[in-house]
Amino acid sequence: MSPTLLGLAALPTAVGLSAVAARWLAGRGALLDHPNARSLHQVAVPRSGGLAVLFGLVVTLCLCRLAGLNPDQLPWIAGALLPVAAVSLLDDLGEVSRRQRFAVHLGAGLILAAGGLLWGSLGLPGADWPLPAPLAWLLTVLYVVWMINLYNFMDGMDGFAGGMALFGFGALAVLGWQGGDPVFALVAACIAAAAGGFLFSNFPPARIFLGDLGSSSLGLLAAALSLWGAATGLFPLWVAWLAFSPFIVDATWTLARRLVRGERIWEAHRSHHYQRLVLAGWGHRKTVLRGYLVMAAAAACAVAAPGLPSHEQWLVLLVWAAIYALIHVRVRLAEGQPPAEFQ
Repeated sequence: MSPTLLGLAALPTAVGLSAVAARWLAGRGALLDHPNARSLHQVAVPRSGGLAVLFGLVVTLCLCRLAGLNPDQLPWIAGALLPVAAVSLLDDLGEVSRRQRFAVHLGAGLILAAGGLLWGSLGLPGADWPLPAPLAWLLTVLYVVWMINLYNFMDGMDGFAGGMALFGFGALAVLGWQGGDPVFALVAACIAAAAGGFLFSNFPPARIFLGDLGSSSLGLLAAALSLWGAATGLFPLWVAWLAFSPFIVDATWTLARRLVRGERIWEAHRSHHYQRLVLAGWGHRKTVLRGYLVMAAAAACAVAAPGLPSHEQWLVLLVWAAIYALIHVRVRLAEGQPPAEFQ
C-alpha cells in the first residue's frame, strides 16, 4: 500500500484512538496530579494522558508496519523511546531519582546515535560543515537529553505541549513530503495526529494531562525525527529547531536565567514565559491560544525556509530572534514590570 493511502487510513485512526483513550483515562481518575505551590491548575487532574498518545501512535504505526511501512530508522527510535517511556511512567507512578532518569536519557541518545541518527554537520544556513565523529556523538546525546527534558519543563499548561506536538510534528510531516520522503512524512503526521486526538481532552479546561510519560516521549520523538530528517537530507537541523522553537527558546532562556541567578535548575518552578502570563492574569485559554499563533507561524516559516537562499534563511532566524525578544518584553509588561531589563 502506498504511503498516501496509508496516511488516509492511519491519521484518522491515530486521532480516534488517542481521543477515545484520553477520554476513557480522564474518567478513570487514576494517577492524579494534585495542585501544589508550583502548579497552574487548581484541582486534581489525571496525568495519564501520555498513555493515550502512545496508544494512538503505536497502534497506528504497527498497522502501518503490517501494511509494508518499515523504515530502517523506526526500530532505533522505538528502542530509544521504550526506556524513556518506561522510566517516565515509573516517575508518574512514584518517584524515580534524577540520576536514574538522566542515565536512561543518556542511553536513549546513544541508541539514536548508534542507529545513524546523528547531528553530523553544523547545518547552519550556508555553513553545512561536517563534524568530527566524536563531536557528532556528543552533540547528539546532549541534544536528545535536552529535548526530552525541555519538553517536560514546558508541559505545565492546558493544551500547550499537545499543541506544540501538533504544530511541530505537522511541520516535519510537510517537510518530509516536500523532501520526497512520504514514509518520514507519515510517521511525523501520525505523531501529530495522536497529539491532536489527545487535545480533545486536554484543551482548557483540561480533563487530563500528559504526565512525564507523555511529555518525555514527545521530547524524545521531536529529537529523533529532527535528527532523522537532517541525517537523510530532508532539511537542515536548524529548520526542525525553528519548528519547535516556541518550546526550545522558552526552556533554554529560562534555564540560562535560572543558572545566572544561582537557582536550583532541577527543582520545579513557575518562571517560564507561559507560566508567567497565566499568573499575570491571562489564564490558560488566552495564553495557549496566543501560543498556538506563535507555533503556527514558526511551523510555517520552518516549512518555507529550506527553499530560501541562505541570506534569506539568516533573515528568517534574525526575525524570529526579534520576535522572541518582543515576547519577553510583552511578558514583562503583562506582569507590570519595566520592559528594559531582560531578566
